[in-house]
Amino acid sequence: MKFAAARGRCCGGLLDECRGLGAVWGAAWLVCAAKAVGRGRRRPWSAQQLMWRVAGVFADMGFMDLFLVALMPVLKVILITGVGLLLAVDRVNLLGQAARHHLNNLVFYVLGPALVGSNLAETVTFQSFVNLWFMPVNIFITYISGSALAWILIRITKTPKHLQGMIIGCCSGGNMGNLLLILIPAICKESNNPFGDSSICSTNAEAYASLSMAIGAIFMWSYVYTVMRMYASEDTSKTVSESCKEALLPSTNCHGSEYYSMQDEPPLTTYRGGEKIIQHLKMIMGKIDMKKVFAPTATAAVVGFIIGIISPIRNLMIGDSAPLRVIDTSAYFLGEAAIPCLTLILGANLLRGLNGSEVRLSVIIGILAVRNILMPLLGICVVKAAHRSGMVASDSLYRFVLMLQYAVPPATAVGTISEFLQLGQGESSVIMLWTYAVASISLTLWSTSFMWLLA
Repeated sequence: MKFAAARGRCCGGLLDECRGLGAVWGAAWLVCAAKAVGRGRRRPWSAQQLMWRVAGVFADMGFMDLFLVALMPVLKVILITGVGLLLAVDRVNLLGQAARHHLNNLVFYVLGPALVGSNLAETVTFQSFVNLWFMPVNIFITYISGSALAWILIRITKTPKHLQGMIIGCCSGGNMGNLLLILIPAICKESNNPFGDSSICSTNAEAYASLSMAIGAIFMWSYVYTVMRMYASEDTSKTVSESCKEALLPSTNCHGSEYYSMQDEPPLTTYRGGEKIIQHLKMIMGKIDMKKVFAPTATAAVVGFIIGIISPIRNLMIGDSAPLRVIDTSAYFLGEAAIPCLTLILGANLLRGLNGSEVRLSVIIGILAVRNILMPLLGICVVKAAHRSGMVASDSLYRFVLMLQYAVPPATAVGTISEFLQLGQGESSVIMLWTYAVASISLTLWSTSFMWLLA
């Protein structure tokens, strides 16, 4: 109704008066201005005049203010990533391969679980746990839709078999952990953020990002790892001897049989249509490594949920007067070191991508299009539909996190998995370099757009 009234006033000849009257009036001004040009009621504007008028509307609607709010956290990430890249070069070599390995283990086993567990324990209650039920569903949708788009990309680009699993991982598994832990609390700390009080916003942001990190880790190691292992095993099976192919049980004479012992499975291409999809799902479910699923971060999330939801335990450990509050405080101090360490590792891991690889340009462009255009647009539709149907509450920060889960670049764990499987390490580094370079721009623009839609 508001938009209809505004459009009627603007189209009635008051185009210039509509400018500056808010988001609804600004949108109506753009619609009616375009109509006026099309009907010849006004002298058509030049491209420069139209550009300045559109920029004026967005400025009046606070778009530039939101852009600056979204830009500051991204700049912080870029600066710290640049430091990590500098520390990894040969002349400095403070974050060489061995140092990255040890630091990554420290984050994986100690700092990351401490961050996730302490944040969830302090912020999650039984009621908030009920309200956050849609986040696992949302992350599941990102993985399924990303896999479908990756399958289309593979068919279009005719990607080599040994890279298909990695492309599925890059398109489906987004960086829903350390990147959200950096960006969202930093946005909340900006004085003109659209989510209200900075302290409350930061507390909730850390809880949402921690939950996203934990659930994302479960999906990453249960789905992406399994898919990449399946494609890696199929590619490896082509290079082993004929005797190894015929054996039903892994042989010690076959190289890599510990990780690639899937020759007894039917080929991925022998099924068609629905039978093929069902067979893929059965293979994935049968090959899930539960040790990888329940990684330390996921285990810490379960512990944090238990502490936060069960009132007696919560009163014992959380709060200024809690008898065992020193445990929660110590875990929180440890967790604070996780974010800078993760960002430094990210920058150091991008160094290999500068050396180049034989990955096709069409593959890189396709992954960039999926992660930076198609997935964010899908995220807007999904979250909007969930909100209108009552599945998601009116908390604008929560909806912002849900949308942002579609716009993040690929998870760095994809590169870790490719190194673990010894397949496509160079290609993975190049893809990560390009996706994170483009994400420095696209993530800022999408964050601004999401806040503008939710404001």
